[in-house]
Amino acid sequence: MEPDRPWISTDCVVIDDRERVLLIRRKNDPFRGDYAFPGGFIETGETAENCARRELMEETGIVADNLRLIGVYSDPKRDPRHHTITIAYLVSVHGQTPTAGDDAAAAEFVEDATKQKLAFDHDVILRDALRLRDVLPRSREGARKQ
Repeated sequence: MEPDRPWISTDCVVIDDRERVLLIRRKNDPFRGDYAFPGGFIETGETAENCARRELMEETGIVADNLRLIGVYSDPKRDPRHHTITIAYLVSVHGQTPTAGDDAAAAEFVEDATKQKLAFDHDVILRDALRLRDVLPRSREGARKQ
């Protein structure tokens, strides 16, 4: 039975030091086989930040050292299963290799993610993440490499 209130999830937009975006191939419906960001539902007693880190690790094996809030996405039609609100985070990583796990059929860094068909409203989240990345200073590691 569906709850009488929205479900809450998190998503991670992960960008590596080569400016590639981490995408998973969804293992399950909806959008089975489509690219999406690693993410999932917040468990009772869990913070949004811990959920984002957990889901990223479970689905890709990637460790998130830093999380920057991109935004909150609450369109009731963004998930065809039920009203889902997602809290999206931007993550920068260096030298990590993804491995698909949990709900991900595959996980890979993609050169030009803006040209890919993405599940849910992940194209909107990606656009916002790239805008945020352009206005925020890079991490100290990224700044040293420039």
